[in-house]
Amino acid sequence: MSGSEHTKSGNHSLCTKFTFVAFSSLAEFQPVLFIVFLIIYLFTLGGNLIIICLIWVTPYLHTPMYFFLVNLSFLEMCYITSVVPQVLVHLLTETKTMSVGGCAAQMYVFTILGLTECCLLAAMAYDRFVAICYPLHYTLLMGPRVCLKLAAASWTTGVVVESAQTTWIFTLPFCGAGKIQHFFCDIMPIVKLACADTSHNEIVIFVVSVLFIMSPFFLILWSYVHILVAILRIPSAAGRRKAFSTCSSHILVVSLLYGTVLFSYLQPKTAHTPEKDKATALIYTVVTPSLNPVIYTLRNKEVKEAFQRVTQRHRPRQTA
Repeated sequence: MSGSEHTKSGNHSLCTKFTFVAFSSLAEFQPVLFIVFLIIYLFTLGGNLIIICLIWVTPYLHTPMYFFLVNLSFLEMCYITSVVPQVLVHLLTETKTMSVGGCAAQMYVFTILGLTECCLLAAMAYDRFVAICYPLHYTLLMGPRVCLKLAAASWTTGVVVESAQTTWIFTLPFCGAGKIQHFFCDIMPIVKLACADTSHNEIVIFVVSVLFIMSPFFLILWSYVHILVAILRIPSAAGRRKAFSTCSSHILVVSLLYGTVLFSYLQPKTAHTPEKDKATALIYTVVTPSLNPVIYTLRNKEVKEAFQRVTQRHRPRQTA
């Protein structure tokens, strides 16, 4: 079967399939890339699953902070699964195609999870803000119902906003050979394939990015400005270190995610190149999800202690 199939519509030959050519110049290295991506994927799934199970079986980790971490770990597992399995298949097969419907489905899942993560990170920042700035009222302000509402709001925002945006993108006609200079159905590479005026779509994509990606980012910044002021008011150096340590993992995750997402989605269309898009996409779709379990275990004393207790509990006892 050819890389793309077409149906006639008016004066255009419309694509019914897309062909991915991201790794076409690396044909001899594709088996190596397959192994690398597979290892990263399994590590990400395993690491996040361990975090979820560890929090589940450790009662003293049943706090708002770790409730949001469970949500984040689950989201990361879904996030990387929306992209990497398809990449693994394409690295082993000569026909690297996907139907327009399949591409739309991938974009729905990927963009919904991406925006949900931005909102969830904002909720986690608010949790740290309340814990450090209002410690005496923490259990009241961050009760179970509040946490559930914040998590539900994060998921609802992602589903509503990105479902609408993706649906609008796939009302565009796609013509020509349907070759995508990318390794998955990301927004800008797909929009570039449209054989219609996409200026309105590009404006909407930019507005959505500013409103719904930058708004959580500004909420995070607002939270950390107040957190920093509160930490600086703590008289002892040990107290300041302890307060900051509860935020350090979250700050690192936010920096990794937003550093690449802002670089990718808030650039004008003329600044996008296939090489630049692929490099930044690899970071936020593959690298960042794989680093989160490491960040939250190596930099989190409570998680490390819980892991040690669980492993010691299940370690076989030596007989004399």
